[in-house]
Amino acid sequence: MEKELSVFKTGQTNDAYAKFFTGQSYLNMLSLEQVVVGNVTFEPGCRNFWHIHHAKSGGGQILLCTAGRGYYQEWGKEAVELNPGDVINIPAGVKHWHGAAKDSWFQHLAIEVPGVDTKNEWCEEVSDKEYNKLK
Repeated sequence: MEKELSVFKTGQTNDAYAKFFTGQSYLNMLSLEQVVVGNVTFEPGCRNFWHIHHAKSGGGQILLCTAGRGYYQEWGKEAVELNPGDVINIPAGVKHWHGAAKDSWFQHLAIEVPGVDTKNEWCEEVSDKEYNKLK
């Protein structure tokens, strides 16, 4: 990627998690101390699979949208459009996905909320049929 989308550098291709994404994403880990923060960049049409952040207590994730246009959806609910400045608080135990709109790059800071016995469960892919219903 030639041009940065925000003040947070895009980083390298997200090869470690590529099997849990449809399309190409990039990852730049901003913090691995105290609170884990990653800058995740999605090419147009890229999205992660449904997933759940588990924890005995605490845990979950916060998304701070920094550039482009994307979506967030919780299982059983309608997708929500995301734009720069939007903040999404995801409690532990909520099945969800997030990613770019079909026609836009998208970038967010993913903040792992500290908790006890936290782990991530990757689930099924967001189907093209479901995704293509979005604008």
